[in-house]
Amino acid sequence: MSTLTVNDLRFDVRRSSRRRALEITVDRGGELILSAPPEVPDARLREFVQRKRMWVYQQLARKDALGREAPRKAFVDGEGFVYLGRSYRLRLVPEADAAVKLLGGRLVMPQALARDGREHLIRWYTERARPWLTAKVQDYAARMEVNPAGLRVQDLGYRWGSCGKGEVLYFHWKTILLPAQMAEYVVVHEMAHLHERHHTPGFWLRVERAMPDYERRKAWLGARGIEVEGL
Repeated sequence: MSTLTVNDLRFDVRRSSRRRALEITVDRGGELILSAPPEVPDARLREFVQRKRMWVYQQLARKDALGREAPRKAFVDGEGFVYLGRSYRLRLVPEADAAVKLLGGRLVMPQALARDGREHLIRWYTERARPWLTAKVQDYAARMEVNPAGLRVQDLGYRWGSCGKGEVLYFHWKTILLPAQMAEYVVVHEMAHLHERHHTPGFWLRVERAMPDYERRKAWLGARGIEVEGL
């Protein structure tokens, strides 16, 4: 992997023989990725970036603004935590039969565990994400003509999901924080990668066939998905 710098923008250039078109990705952490076929010269890459640079600046500015709006959560009574797009207040109690429990519209946690609250809540999110995501994969498997070999939920850094080797689907545990429709889009997106590894026109056609309003969901995720980063 090489790099390309155009003015104040620095891109990681990822070349693949499977790719047929140029594409810029602004990752959730602000990393700039320029994907290209292996034979495209640097001059053409620079020209492409120059045409797209205003869009890149807009994406970076939006991510920076949203990032500043999402401070790290404090595990105190009344703090709000998101689950499937809805905010639930934390209630600390003297004792409970589980580290985290959704009860009566509140996330309940023993007071003694609040110090390591983030760790316990991540484990709770992960446990809830597995069956929810598995059910969505099963809903779409027949219509998308895929049969994933497995599903894993873990920390994927700045990616919502990934289609790994052996046709295993990986999802970030934070996917379960998103509104259900947006999390569902992440599922369909990764399932389409079982057919098409890259974001080719054929890839997006498969996504559209399974989810006709995917562009709306994709746009929401690009604009507001970073809001869940404050945990």
